[in-house]
Amino acid sequence: MADRRSKRALGAALVVASLVLAATPAAGARPERIVSLNMCTDELVLRLADPAAIASVTWLSQDPRNANMAEAARRYPANHGLVEELLAFRPDLVIAGSFTTRNTVALLRRVGAPVREFGVPRDLGGVKAQIAEMAALLGEPARGEALIGEIDARLAFLAQRIGKERPKALVLRPNGFTVGRGSLVDEILTRAGFVNLAAELGIDNYGQIALETVALGEADILILNTSEGGPPSLAHEILNHPLIGRLGDRLRLVALPSRLWTCAGPAVIDAIEMLIDAAAAPRKPRSGP
Repeated sequence: MADRRSKRALGAALVVASLVLAATPAAGARPERIVSLNMCTDELVLRLADPAAIASVTWLSQDPRNANMAEAARRYPANHGLVEELLAFRPDLVIAGSFTTRNTVALLRRVGAPVREFGVPRDLGGVKAQIAEMAALLGEPARGEALIGEIDARLAFLAQRIGKERPKALVLRPNGFTVGRGSLVDEILTRAGFVNLAAELGIDNYGQIALETVALGEADILILNTSEGGPPSLAHEILNHPLIGRLGDRLRLVALPSRLWTCAGPAVIDAIEMLIDAAAAPRKPRSGP
């Protein structure tokens, strides 16, 4: 049954693909019907492409709880990553992320659709390089240069706001996961003037950390990968642990919207600014014993 469905999907895709490929422009031409299959590539397409050239972005980018460009994304038809749906837009460029559904990407390539994949940058240098690469692909190099210039200017301005103290910070994600060295988050914390406690403890990339380690490591700031006032999460539940309560006023809690650093894009500068603001804000007394 599954094989028959797959063959039917492939057959339909081939029919539509024949129309797409017939309309695909010559190499080097500016794309005129861009379809993005990944929330992170959506954001770059929305920031850099000629609005008239965008055919579709993912439905995820239209949710302001998850995406930074939701208002702009809602101006375009949403896709759910289905091959027949995508090819119906007759794209001359399909942009995917390295974690986009592999079956969809493979099938698109199989029918000869013009697909370009983008990876996940691990530092700000990689973020800027990806912006330049995307802008060139979209035929908008000047827009890419302008966005990179804006990022550099904001980083230079924010660097002047860093105080002499370097508090120890720890990112806490659901299930007790944290982010260590060799990651974009580590650079974000450093740029905000913090010492990443997870990196100091030898954690690479993503790993779990015990609350006892939070206490023994003398963390000053606990960064929750969530939005203040958002729905309950395991990250919040873990803060009810008695050990956290005993840390008293020494431990400051900062809620950072995950949308700011879920994608390695320009919004990470907003994350840096929020962390600098949080470090400079007066402490709020903790409620309870």
